[in-house]
Amino acid sequence: MRAIHRLSRISPLLALLGWGAAAQAHQIWLEQPTGQNAVIRFGEFGENLREASPGLLDRFGQPAATLLSPKGDTALTVTKAADGFTLSAKPAPGTSVVAEDPAFPLRRFTQNGKEVTSWYHPGARYATTLEAQPPRLTLDITPTGKAGEFRLTFKGQPLPKAKVQVLVQSGWGKEAHSDEAGLVHFDLPWKGQYVVEASHIDRTPGERPGAAGPEKYDGINYVSTLTFVQAAGVAPLPAGPAAAPNR
Repeated sequence: MRAIHRLSRISPLLALLGWGAAAQAHQIWLEQPTGQNAVIRFGEFGENLREASPGLLDRFGQPAATLLSPKGDTALTVTKAADGFTLSAKPAPGTSVVAEDPAFPLRRFTQNGKEVTSWYHPGARYATTLEAQPPRLTLDITPTGKAGEFRLTFKGQPLPKAKVQVLVQSGWGKEAHSDEAGLVHFDLPWKGQYVVEASHIDRTPGERPGAAGPEKYDGINYVSTLTFVQAAGVAPLPAGPAAAPNR
């Protein structure tokens, strides 16, 4: 496990490849602002970047979200706002929320002289407890019940050798790789909100339904996050100035 310092990945990508590539470098994550319902954010958590509308947030179709509780699952209403997507509930203690956008626009680009069509598939989970939880997202990061330990799964099975990062909004972060059981462990010194991020590329070609008919793709880039708030720890470092959204 090593410390990382997150430099902006967006500006060079914008310069070289345009808006589509900037979206590919981002992730979605779930937050619960004090006294409000949960919100899906899109941007770079560790860089204090939240995309807005009008702007890159408009790339989304309609994210779906589900509240998971011991009483069962509840589909949530998702409403687009200027700085994210507001959900129709906030998770109570002992519950979780999962969200994803399975219809993010396909991105076409040239790689090694070949035209490639990529499907960016973002997902997010918000956990009110770090007790062990079963996977629900295609690419999922779930707590195991052990301090600082998380399990990475793909289609319900452990995903080994995947790069995983844990971040706080000040920009502090750690990076590690999952073991053969899909497990990864981090020391979590700070009090407050954390986002754990992982990605996985499935290079299996396929097609998905589209408004104008089936859409073919060459592979799927899954990017998922887990958000949780730690009650104990060292007082967090202040976040840097909010980064300007991409317009």
